[in-house]
Amino acid sequence: MILDPDAQRVLDMIKAAGRPTFNTLTPDEARAFFAAGRTIMQPDPPEVAEVRDLEAPGPNGAVKLRVYRAFGSAPGTALPVLIYYHGGGWVLGDLESHDQACRAIANAAGCCVIAVDYRLAPEVKFPGTISDSAAATRWILANASALAIDPARAAVGGDSAGGNIAAVMALMARDGYLPKIAFQLLIYPATDMGMGHESYQRITEGYPLVASTMKWFIDHYLNGSADVADWRASPLRAASLAGVAPALVVTCAHDPLCDEGVEYARRLDREGVSVTHLHYNDQMHGFLTMGKLIRASQSLIDMLAVGLRRGWG
Repeated sequence: MILDPDAQRVLDMIKAAGRPTFNTLTPDEARAFFAAGRTIMQPDPPEVAEVRDLEAPGPNGAVKLRVYRAFGSAPGTALPVLIYYHGGGWVLGDLESHDQACRAIANAAGCCVIAVDYRLAPEVKFPGTISDSAAATRWILANASALAIDPARAAVGGDSAGGNIAAVMALMARDGYLPKIAFQLLIYPATDMGMGHESYQRITEGYPLVASTMKWFIDHYLNGSADVADWRASPLRAASLAGVAPALVVTCAHDPLCDEGVEYARRLDREGVSVTHLHYNDQMHGFLTMGKLIRASQSLIDMLAVGLRRGWG
C-alpha cells in the first residue's frame, strides 16, 4: 500500500523522537504525550465568529461543551449544527485536543459545531461515555433556540472513538432514545470491539495506532469481553442499521480500524441507508488532527464540509 509522503514524514519524526507507544504507558502518561503532540501536529486554530464553553447536565454531573460558530455568521442566526465527539480511544482527548479541527469544520461547513467533553476511561468505563454523550446530545437539541441552532439540521460526528460514539448516537436517535438526527459523520470509526477484521492483522507496527494500541484502549474502556457484543460498544453488531440517518463514512488504509469502517459503510448501503464512503488508500489513522504536517487533513475537512452541507439539504 502507498503511504502519503507527508504521513511518512510524521512517522519518521515519531521514530526519531523515540516516542513510546501508548500501550506501554499509563493513561495519565499517554494523555500527557497526546496533549504535547498538538503543537507539533496541528496548525494554528482559525478564527471563528464565536467560541464559548457551556455545560449540559449529565447522569453523573455536568458534561462540558464548547460551541463554535462559523466565521462570518450573524449572531442569533439559527445555524445547522454538528455535535462532535472527539477521538482518543475513549481514554485520551478533550475540548483542547480537537479545538483546531472543530473550528476548521465550522468555518468550512458554515455551521455551528458543539464539541462534547465526555468522561474518559478507565476512570469511567463503558457505558458511561455513551450516557454522557447521549445526555449532552439530548440537552443540546432541547435547547436549540437558546443556542441559535436549527434542530432540523442536526448532525452527529466524530473521529475514531468519537466516530464510534456518533454511530451509537445515530442508532439511539433512530430508536427514539434521542431526538431525530439528520446526518452522521463517521471519521475512521471504531465499529466492532472484537478486533477480528483483517486490518488488525495488517497494521501491527510502525503507526501511531496499531492493533496492540487498540487493544490497550479497548481494555481500558470495556468492563470485559461481554461488552464487545453490546451494540452501544460495537455498533456494527446492531441487529439492524436500517432507518438511521444518512452517513459519510471515512476510512484510511493504514489503520487497524479500516476494515470495520468499510464494513459499516457497506452494511448501511445494504440496509437502505444513504451513505457516502470516502476512502484514503494513502493515509493513516489520525491524520485529521495532523494538518500542520499532513496536507491531506485540509482536503478531508473540505470533504467533510461538502458531506455535511449535502446532508443538511
